[in-house]
Amino acid sequence: MSVVEANPFAPPEPGRVLPPPERRVRAPRRPPRPVPPRLPRPTMPEAASVAYTAMLLVAALAGWALLQLFVLGGLSQTRAQQVLHAELRQQLAAETAPTGGSITPGDPVALLVIPTLGVRQVVVEGTASGDLTAGPGHRRDTALPGQAGVSLVYGRSAAYGAPFRSVALLRAGDGLQVTTGQGEFVYRVDGVRRAGDPLPAALDAGAARITLVTSEGDGPLASITPVRTVYVDAMLVGEAATGPGGRPAGVPDAEKALAADRSVLPQLALCLQGLLLAVAATAVALRRLPGRAVWPVAAGIVVALAWASTDAAAQLLPNLL
Repeated sequence: MSVVEANPFAPPEPGRVLPPPERRVRAPRRPPRPVPPRLPRPTMPEAASVAYTAMLLVAALAGWALLQLFVLGGLSQTRAQQVLHAELRQQLAAETAPTGGSITPGDPVALLVIPTLGVRQVVVEGTASGDLTAGPGHRRDTALPGQAGVSLVYGRSAAYGAPFRSVALLRAGDGLQVTTGQGEFVYRVDGVRRAGDPLPAALDAGAARITLVTSEGDGPLASITPVRTVYVDAMLVGEAATGPGGRPAGVPDAEKALAADRSVLPQLALCLQGLLLAVAATAVALRRLPGRAVWPVAAGIVVALAWASTDAAAQLLPNLL
């Protein structure tokens, strides 16, 4: 018995009705979730807005001041040292380096090298806060390094490169080398003392001592909150030089240890006024011109005035900071 397969392509038989094709029923779409309306932001009262803007401005200025003192100031001091080193080298070669008399504050007078600390700094004349932004400073009413008598050299402990950050780590017997217009001189450290400790013995006739002066503080912020003076005394090995007279008999208070220089207040006022005008002019220009046309000009002016303002304000801080 044979089975005959149905031909799927054969036409339907007469009178036969085919069932309708099955249709897929789609599930009804869910209605979109209603989006709650955004509430308007509460408006800040005018007094609160002014206070908020003022606090932001103060925070920005404080941040800039810290950045310049401890970061950008170090770069500036490094650049100043390069210029001073080239100037001193030329003077030593031409035998015109100062050896006494009246020396202009800020001029290089010696090259100080401390091998155990890796310190190599040009010492400038003067110990006011502005003088010490370029490097260690020689106190003008003391003998020049290498000459008979006591020579005081001040250096910062935290800001503007902090050249004397580690001098308190020196120990008895460590060596210092000083180069001036009168030759090279070697000193040996006697010890480290703080304010209030016994003073070293008086010098014999013709002897020489150099004292490095810096500051230190207490607690976690010791490096930026100086509270006492640190002295490192070192005796000259060999014969001291003699220099011409005409040295100052004393120095103003601004050139003493941990002192501030308030003579920069007029300069600071002018710099702050210029900075305020520059910021106001920038704000007005941004309302009328696109930012890409304003910022290339305004940014340089604002930064320059902010830099000058911070440099002037830094002189109101202790000179050994």
